[in-house]
Amino acid sequence: MPADLPLTVLFLGRLLLGGAFVFAGLRNIQNAAFLTGLMAARGVPQARLALWAGIVLQIVASVLVMAGLWTAIACAVLVLFLIVATPMFHNFWDHQGLDRASRINGFVGNVALGGGFLTLIAQSL
Repeated sequence: MPADLPLTVLFLGRLLLGGAFVFAGLRNIQNAAFLTGLMAARGVPQARLALWAGIVLQIVASVLVMAGLWTAIACAVLVLFLIVATPMFHNFWDHQGLDRASRINGFVGNVALGGGFLTLIAQSL
């Protein structure tokens, strides 16, 4: 096996994990009004401020993951983000039919992303 293959695979993994969150953060900017209303309806205080703080955190931490800077800290921040955001936005237990299936898929996807971030944390320690 070439000596640089593990580093190349690690780099690609960081790009894919971080890139998914950069994409999600940019998409959240486009849906900010809807997401603010959803968060407010779920009782989040200062929903607009909380949303924008989450978006900034999401994008900054993701860029750090992609760049390989402070990887363990950035990944830990994103795991905490997932712990808060996943039950808020992928609450499949409150839905039925196709909407429930879609939310289950989002929930499971976020769990998998959390696993990827935990793997990067372990690798970087």
